Amino acid sequence: MSELTLKTAQTIAEAALKTAREKSFKPLAVVVYDARGAMKALLSEDGTSLKRAEIAMGKAYGALALGVGSRALHKMATDRPYFIAAATHAVGGQLVPVPGGVLIKNAQGQVLGAVGVSGDTSDNDEIAAAGGIEAAGLVFDAGA
Repeated sequence: MSELTLKTAQTIAEAALKTAREKSFKPLAVVVYDARGAMKALLSEDGTSLKRAEIAMGKAYGALALGVGSRALHKMATDRPYFIAAATHAVGGQLVPVPGGVLIKNAQGQVLGAVGVSGDTSDNDEIAAAGGIEAAGLVFDAGA
């Protein structure tokens, strides 16, 4: 696979929420972008707080824009806060440097897009994102 289809994006988003329900996570918002940054899917569970979708978007878009999972961005924010501040500005504010933004890759390592999840702890958000990507038969890269 070299392109993220709508069907695959929907599978990822739905499977991320299924993972969250199986693990009794708090209500989540899940967004899936393709490699060019076009939004392919966005799901927000009943009961999620008002801006969770926007936070999920910032996690995924930031990961996609900088080419690393948002766990790596979190480390960068700690180690090089001025860089992350500048990068956030460069991407129009859509960068949330905490875990939960995960790159989607094929078996050859090509980036197909990114998933962002928000609503529970950042670690649990990342677990849900990874579960969605794996359910679609793809590889996740959280930036660890």
